[in-house]
Amino acid sequence: MSSSTQKIILDILSYAILIFGAITMLFPFLWMLSVSFRIPAQQYSRSIIPDPITIQNYIDLWKNLPDHSFPYLVFNSFKISTLTAAGQLITCAMAAFAFAIVNFKGRNLLFSLLLATMMIPSQVSLIPNFIIFKYLHLIGTQWPLILPAFWGGAFGTFLLRQYFLTIPRDLVDAARIDGASLFGIFWKIYLPLSKPALAALTIFVFKDAWNDLLHPLIYLPTDMHQTTLTVGLAFFQQQLQMGGKFTVLMAGAFLSILPLLFIFFIAQKQFIEGIALSGVKR
Repeated sequence: MSSSTQKIILDILSYAILIFGAITMLFPFLWMLSVSFRIPAQQYSRSIIPDPITIQNYIDLWKNLPDHSFPYLVFNSFKISTLTAAGQLITCAMAAFAFAIVNFKGRNLLFSLLLATMMIPSQVSLIPNFIIFKYLHLIGTQWPLILPAFWGGAFGTFLLRQYFLTIPRDLVDAARIDGASLFGIFWKIYLPLSKPALAALTIFVFKDAWNDLLHPLIYLPTDMHQTTLTVGLAFFQQQLQMGGKFTVLMAGAFLSILPLLFIFFIAQKQFIEGIALSGVKR
């Protein structure tokens, strides 16, 4: 068997494995989408294509949530996720620039300590943070979900620092000769050149904040006009399971992931480029 024939066989096997993996990962999403357009009597049908196709589940989701709160749930989740992503981008970018470009004593030690915090589960700091926000009288508001993002993050700092290190240092030296300040170099050179990494971090942070269920349950009230979409769907799930209408639940699940799909497809190119160049796996 010639080398070219072996290469063709290996390519066919590789593509077959990739296609099988893609179908395996895509099938649950297709099933969820299919169930959301079925009538309740056919919610356990094995057919992927609904017959008949109905949008009544989306209408029922809009009507059956308490106080017609679905728009409020979506707005609260979008608001918290957007501000969280903005906070992480600002603080992590500045910290990453300092660790990558600025030479100061103990830089490597501080960066190592920062990376070590990634091994600490977020649940460990939950009680201390709750006590702090309680003394600040912020429990029952959205601030406990937003403010920690402006304290920085180990993962975001690491991702952006790795990307900053790929930018030629000659640009910094040339800007220094022209009299640029550190902030000017950061704002006018490094941030514009780091759009792929910034897009990747935005998707990561927005996804985590959008899907977060634990922290909204702890900090936010049960009022459907003030909590997030994940909490609203979790409460609604109990009611739907008692009524057996999984079709409505799947409609809510599909609507909840639409913003994530929209953001990913818009920034897909930058996202892949940012992950590839920074060498980060998650």
